[in-house]
Amino acid sequence: MLEISLLALALAADAFAATIGLGSQHRNNTKPQFLKMALLIGVYFGVASGLMPLIGYALGSTMPDWFAKGATWLAVLILVALGLKMLYESRSIDDDDTPSNFSQRKLLSLAMATSIDSIAAGFTLNQLSVNAYLACLIIGLVARVLSILGAYIGRKSGNWFGGWAEAAGGLVLIAIGINMVV
Repeated sequence: MLEISLLALALAADAFAATIGLGSQHRNNTKPQFLKMALLIGVYFGVASGLMPLIGYALGSTMPDWFAKGATWLAVLILVALGLKMLYESRSIDDDDTPSNFSQRKLLSLAMATSIDSIAAGFTLNQLSVNAYLACLIIGLVARVLSILGAYIGRKSGNWFGGWAEAAGGLVLIAIGINMVV
C-alpha cells in the first residue's frame, strides 16, 4: 500500500503544479466562483488521473507471455524515465503552462495532458502485487484532493511552488523504479 500511496502522490504532482497555476490566475474570482472552479478542477483532474493508469493496466495485462517476462525491467525504465522527465520539466514551470481563461474544454485538455504519463505508470501496476482497480481509485482520489489544494495554494501564493511539487514527484517515481529492481 505504501508503493501505491507514493505512486499516487508522484503522479498527482503534475496536476498539483498545473492547478497551482490555475489558482494563481483566478485570484480575483469571488469565493463562491473560486470554490465552484476548484471543485470542478478536482473532478476533472481526479477522473483523468484515475482512468489513465487503468488504461495502462489494461494494456499491460494483455501483453503476450514472452513480452511480460521483461516487463519488470520495462516498468523500471518507464518509471525512471518519467521521473527524469518530471525533474526536467520542473525547471520550466511558469504562468504560461496553464490556460489563461477558465473553460471546461481547456480544463479537460489540461487534466488529460498532465495525466497522460499515468498510462505508463499504470502499465507497472501489473508488476506490483496490488489490486489495480483500488490503486487507480486511490490515484484518482489523491489527484483530486491535491488538485483542489493546488488551486487554493495558487490563489494564495502564486505559481512559484509548482516546480518544487513536480520535482518531488519525479524523485518519487525514480525511487519506486529503483525499488522494483532491488
